[in-house]
Amino acid sequence: MKRRQFIKQSSAATALLSLGSSSMHSLDDVSKRITILHTNDVHSHIDPFGPEDSRNPNKGGVARRATLVESIRKQNPHTLLLDAGDIFQGTPYFNYYGGELEFKLMSMLKYDLATIGNHDFDNGVDGLLAQMPHAKFDFVSANYDFSNTVLDTFVKPYKTFTKNDIKIGIFGLGIQLEGLVNKDMYKETIYHNPIEIAQDMSRILKEEEQCDLVICLSHIGYYYSDMPDRVCDLNLARSTKNIDLIIGGHTHTFLPKPTIEKNSEGKNVLVNQVGAYGLYLGRVDFYFKTGKETQSEGTTILI
Repeated sequence: MKRRQFIKQSSAATALLSLGSSSMHSLDDVSKRITILHTNDVHSHIDPFGPEDSRNPNKGGVARRATLVESIRKQNPHTLLLDAGDIFQGTPYFNYYGGELEFKLMSMLKYDLATIGNHDFDNGVDGLLAQMPHAKFDFVSANYDFSNTVLDTFVKPYKTFTKNDIKIGIFGLGIQLEGLVNKDMYKETIYHNPIEIAQDMSRILKEEEQCDLVICLSHIGYYYSDMPDRVCDLNLARSTKNIDLIIGGHTHTFLPKPTIEKNSEGKNVLVNQVGAYGLYLGRVDFYFKTGKETQSEGTTILI
């Protein structure tokens, strides 16, 4: 796809898929905008799908994502780029380089933060640690206790950023590894209930860290229709408070726009996930006036 045509199509997707919140304020009164860009379950897909691919012809690719991210950052320098896990496993690039290429390319795209998915353990905690020097961004996971593993101190429960004088707190959550990942791969990593951890994390970020915006990077799955009570992003949103946005992964769920879910206090939470394999880039814009959120809109952009 030619660069001009690609940017034109991306812009059209943004316009068509905007999502307004319940705000009563006009954008004319808004003084600050924060843009959140996100990916999930890229699974080592570096190249775009070929023109002969039966499902995703000419879609995806890190180079195209880089062009799109650069264009959005020029529109709004107050932008964060996040990933919700399963960076590894899915193409020969991972088999050959063990994750080095993925982390180097994400660093070139200037990712700000990522959480850890189950497939990121496919070369074990030692394999993941070996690639950490290639990642010029941080990792967060609040419900994985790595204190008895080599990853201790390399993964934090949360991180805060300040963009355009707006303080943003982001914490990570991972899926239960037992029965999903070989024990030899995650070793002494201890799993804690994501919802219980999220309740504590969101309180810390909102009350102690005084964050204006709280985001959860989740790799627990969007929703499981066969097990509606299972821990997932929708149940996480309903069971907690103080979270503004949940960026999900694991279930490869494609959402053309974020789901609006009510939290335990009846307030809106945005929940988004953009499929898999780097085919889409998620975008959520938050607008603030005098430090308070006044409106949000979310889009999914085809790459």
